Amino acid sequence: MKKIIKKASQVITGAATAATLMAGRVMAAESNLTTTPGTAENPAQAGAETAKANGMPSDLVGVNGVFTKITNTVLYAVGIISVIMLIYGGLRYVISGGDSKKVTDAKNTIMYAIIGLIISILAYAIVNFVINAVGGETSV
Repeated sequence: MKKIIKKASQVITGAATAATLMAGRVMAAESNLTTTPGTAENPAQAGAETAKANGMPSDLVGVNGVFTKITNTVLYAVGIISVIMLIYGGLRYVISGGDSKKVTDAKNTIMYAIIGLIISILAYAIVNFVINAVGGETSV
C-alpha cells in the first residue's frame, strides 16, 4: 500500500511539474507574440518596467543597469579586501622574526590574497562582458 501511495505521489508531482513548465513556456511565447509598440523587446525587461516605481533605475542590465552596479560594487569590495589581506600578510612576514611557522603562514596569506585579487579582477571582466553582451550595449 505504501509503495502505491509513493508511486502515485511521484506521478502527481511529475505531472504538476510538467504542467507548470509548459504553462511558463506558453506564457513566455505568448508575451513574445503580443508585444506592443513602445514596450521592451525583452519580456523580463517589460515586466520590470511595469513593476518600477518613480525614481528607480530603468535598466536591469547594460552599462547603467542595476545588476551592473550591484556586481561592480561587490567585486570592488572583494578587491579591496584582497589588497588589505595582501598588506596584512606583508606585515606578518616582516614581523615574523624568522620563525619558520610564522613565515609560512605569512607567505600563505600573501599567496591567497594575490589569488583573490586575480580572481576578483577576472570576475569583474567576465561579469561586465556578460552583462554588456546580454544588455546589447557596449561600454565606451
